[in-house]
Amino acid sequence: RMGFNDQEIVALSGAHALGRCHTDRSGFWGPWTRAPTTFSNEYFRLLLEETWSKKTTHQGKEWRGPLQFENSETGSDLMMLETDMALVQDAQMKQYVELYAKDEARFMKDFAAAWIKLQELGVRRFHGRRRYFFFGPRE
Repeated sequence: RMGFNDQEIVALSGAHALGRCHTDRSGFWGPWTRAPTTFSNEYFRLLLEETWSKKTTHQGKEWRGPLQFENSETGSDLMMLETDMALVQDAQMKQYVELYAKDEARFMKDFAAAWIKLQELGVRRFHGRRRYFFFGPRE
């Protein structure tokens, strides 16, 4: 857990909204969302809205990779890992999945706080005048 609570773990898992898995690198295959270059709460919505089943085939052949899940009822174009599925199987974690699926602004806020905590893990103190560097527009 590294000092993270359930809410922070779920929020950080939302980073799966970005990117995809490649069999030649991880053994897993596919994106988590249909917009893998967009950071949003789609990952949480898909976890709840899709029906997930164990992947058994890939490109017409038997799947020989590690255990992963696919959205078999709507095209088998997405994937989830066992750790993703655990978020909806555990009642304590699922409450945050449901919250973030409904409230993208809350997800963004909680993700930002958990991400900063992750980046600062093990840092005893900061040197210099500024503690954070901000990229992009700020309110």
